[in-house]
This record gives sequence, C-alpha cells and structure tokens, in this order.
Amino acid sequence: MVSRSNSLSHILRAVLYGFPALFRGMPWRKPLNNKNTQSGGRSVRPAIGSVTLCLIASLYILLVTNRMFWTKAYGYFLVEPAAFAGFVVGISAVIMALFTLFSAKYITKPILIFFVLVASVSSWFNDQFGVIIDKEMIRNAAVSTGAEAGHLITARFVTHVLLTGVLPSLVIASVRIVHRPILKKLAYNTAVILSCVAIFMVAGISFYKTYAGVGRAHRDLLDTLNPVMPINSAVRYVIDSGRNANVVAKPLGMDARRVGAVDNGKPRVTIIVAGETARAQNFSLGGYGKMTNPELAKQNIVYFPDTTSCGTATATSIPCLFSVYTRQQYSHRKGLETENLLDVLTHAKVDVTWLDNDTGSYNVTDRVPYTYLPTSADPRFCKEGECLDAILVDKVDNWLDNIKGDSVLVLHQLGSHGPAYYQRYPEEFRRFTPDCRANDFGKCSQEQINNAYDNTILYTDHIVSAVIDKLKQRSATVSGAVMYFSDHGESLGENGIYLHGAPYFIAPSEQTQVPFLVWMADDLAKTGGYDMSCVAKQAAAGSHSHDNIFHSVLGMMDIATKVYDPSLDVFAACRLPANKLAQLN
Repeated sequence: MVSRSNSLSHILRAVLYGFPALFRGMPWRKPLNNKNTQSGGRSVRPAIGSVTLCLIASLYILLVTNRMFWTKAYGYFLVEPAAFAGFVVGISAVIMALFTLFSAKYITKPILIFFVLVASVSSWFNDQFGVIIDKEMIRNAAVSTGAEAGHLITARFVTHVLLTGVLPSLVIASVRIVHRPILKKLAYNTAVILSCVAIFMVAGISFYKTYAGVGRAHRDLLDTLNPVMPINSAVRYVIDSGRNANVVAKPLGMDARRVGAVDNGKPRVTIIVAGETARAQNFSLGGYGKMTNPELAKQNIVYFPDTTSCGTATATSIPCLFSVYTRQQYSHRKGLETENLLDVLTHAKVDVTWLDNDTGSYNVTDRVPYTYLPTSADPRFCKEGECLDAILVDKVDNWLDNIKGDSVLVLHQLGSHGPAYYQRYPEEFRRFTPDCRANDFGKCSQEQINNAYDNTILYTDHIVSAVIDKLKQRSATVSGAVMYFSDHGESLGENGIYLHGAPYFIAPSEQTQVPFLVWMADDLAKTGGYDMSCVAKQAAAGSHSHDNIFHSVLGMMDIATKVYDPSLDVFAACRLPANKLAQLN
C-alpha cells in the first residue's frame, strides 16, 4: 500500500478516482500481476477510463492554455452574457468530442500528450506576444534561423512549458488507462461524441444570430483556440509545401530591355535596402517625436509617409513585394510559379546581386547571384550566428569596384528584428536609454522596450545613409539611386500585442505601416528627366504600398516591358517625357 506520508500521491489518486460519478459503471481499477502490485493487490498507478482522461485533458487545455482565446471571446460577447455562456459550453463540448475521437488503445496517451505540449507552447506566444499562429506564422517559423529562434527560448518560456506542458504530460503518461472491450468501447465513445455534438448544435442554434454577427465582425474569433488552430495551421502548411515542392517559375517580362544608357554614359546603379521589422510610426522622417533619423534628414531624400506592406511577416512580404502581383492578387503559390522583379531586370541585361544579413530571400533569388553573409562569421560584425548590418555596408565598396554596366544590388537587413532588439545595434548607437537588454520583454519596462527598438531605427538610419554616401563617393563613375523600405512593421505592446505576424485582416497599423524612401543622384535625376520636387509632393499627398516597388524599380532603371504599369510607378507622373516607358511598350 502506498505510504500515507506520500501526500502528493494521495492527492493525485483522490482527483483521478473522484471522477466515477461522471461515468457510472466504469471499471476504475483492474488487478494487475504481482510484479505490478503491492500488498492488498492494489495497483500503484492510478487507473482511469480513457474517456474520462480525455475529459480531464480537454478541460485542462481549455482552462489553462486558452487565456487569450477566452479573453477575446468574452470581449466580443460582452453585451450578451448568455451567448458567451452558450459559446463556452459549445466550444467545450466540441473539444471534448474531438479528444474522444482518439480514445483508443495505444493512441490515447500519445495524442493527449501531443495536444497538451502544442497548447502549452502556443499559449506562451499567444499570451506573451499576442500573436496568432496561423499558416503564415508557421511558414515564417519554418524558415527561421537557429539564432533567430534562439532569442525566443528564454528561461520563462522553458519554465512555462515545463509547468503547463511537460508536467501534465508526465501525469498523463503515469496513469493506467482502462479500456472497455472493443465493441462496447466503440458504442460508448460514439454516444459521448454524439452527445457532445448535440450540445454544440443546441448552443449554436440557441444564439445563432449573435454568433453569426460576431463571426462576421471578428473573423479572428477562433484563431487562438489551442491546440486546434496551431495544429490545423501546421497541417495546412505541410500540405501547401507538398503541393508547391516542384513548382517551376514561369518566365516574366522576357521582352524587357533597357531604354538606352544615361546621357552621361555612366552605369545606372540602384541599391535597394530591404529593411526588416521597421515600422513607420518610429521614423522621425514621418513625424515621430524622437530624432531617430538624424543622418537621413541631412540627405536629399524623398520620404513616403503613408506606405503599407504586403504582409506582416518576412516570408510573405519579401516575395510579395518583389513579385508583379499586388497584395490583393498575391499568394504564396503565385510567387513561386512566376518570375519576379529580379528576373525581369536580368532579362533586360541588368546585373543583379543580393547580399543577405537576414533570414534568406524566400525563393526571390533562385535565379540570381546570392550571398548569405552570417556564414562568414566575420568577427568585426558577427557573433553567435548573427551580424550587425554594418557588414552590408562593408561589402558595398567591393561590389561597386566590379560594376561593368547597369546594376542593381539588394541589401537585406537584419534591421529591427525582435525580441532581441538590443543585439541589433552597437554600443555607440545606444542613445535612447534605459533600453531593454534582454530577449524576454517580461524583464523590461515599456519605456525600455521602446528605447531599444528606437535604437534599432537609429542604426538603420545610419546604415541607409552610409549606403547613400558610398554612391556619392562614386559620383564620377556611376549614376546612383537608393531605395529603402521595410518588409513589415512591429507591435510594441499596443493593445497587448508584441512582435509581428498577425493575420493581415486584423493586423494593427503598427505591423502594416512601413517606412519607404528614395534618394537619387542629381545627375541621374537630371538626365533621367525626374522632377524630384514633384515626386516629393506626390509622396506627401498620396498613399503608397509595396505594390509600387516592382514598377518603380523598373522605372528607375529605365526598363521597358509589357509587365510595367506606370500607374504603380511612384516616379512616372513626375518624369519628362511623360509615360516614357509606357509609350515604348
């Protein structure tokens, strides 16, 4: 017999043996062999029915790992408490029905443990950062580097998973499940599932009008239901990846051609700085209270203050903005099966190079020269698998030394990628203090988080300005231009949301409003017929987006092709002769 001094064992047994009232007639204990028993023939391990274990696991997951889900639901049904109560009952019933589907010998424990662990991990990111784990979030996670993922594995995260995931999983693993004979089990499980489905349907019908209205107004209602939605998102991602595994990009812009050289005979050079996680709200060029753009403010740049991104995560935005498709038209598959801006430039005999200091190009560079810089482990810039963006500037001189004709260089920044903002800038750019010096936002005040993020923007300001200066220094040999934009923005705690990756239809403006600016050398502006004062007025007065990037780069490089759309070129209306490229198609 188990010692009475073992209080934890007694508590566990009392809880597990207390459930026979829920399902009367269930065989709660079954005598085991002598080697598995102690005096009196009683099992050391608590015995429990499989359906009852499913009930306990479903209630645990709903109550412990779904705080964000219930908080959102309560807010959405605030004006009708009865509908919220019906929603709680209906969701609980359908989750119980789902779990009971796996009430079968040999699979109950593994499936329940899997559900608990998934819900535990997902709830951390739901509750700490306010993120929704949809298919695009899974896609973004799948292409993350080890260093990037490592910033999210903090001591508090590990503790959370141990307490809410591993510990209950050990409890599930330790109990002895008692199963009915197969036919009785099938009948019993079916009865339980049908009863749960009936409860769900009654709850739904009782408040159908309310649920329909809330569902239309809040399409994110079920997006944080653990573990159902994360698993669903992962399955959809795997299926999607399998379907797209052998996609071959179809040619685009094969008719592309350069419309003559610049009148001064110098190569036309455009450097695109693709930023990471910079939000427009924190650019002083757009009116932010802190001076985060002191260097760019001294450059003769045009800033586009109202610009929206194609997505809220790099894995979506980068391939989308380099594609010919607008945000409304774009899909991951379309991006894979169609050549992009870099291919069109190549068809026009423009030399294209991509230098990456972030997490990759997401298939954008499949057909052009590509270099991933963190693998260099250059001690001047790199540490633990990540590099400061100064490594990009360091490579520009060598690239410019080897220019032979019209060329485009893409510099992909690590930028402001969180949560380790403090690792994105060197000490000399630690101007806004106190700044958060940890990966775990729970250890920092809101002021410290904001200051650390602002320092990343200050450093990006320096990087982009330094690239402009590199082209100014080569003004005798090249006619240069620089275009900078961020892939998406970032939430810094507004409405309890941090980081990025929210589904676009509910994404806050902090994640979709991005900085966008252009610098053009005077000789290029003059010989190319650009009225930059006109461009500045257009920028200040209008709304722009990543949809403009494809066509604006073609315009800057004087590329004529049928896929060029002057209505999406931010320079077309301010160039003489008017619609020059469109007239040549």
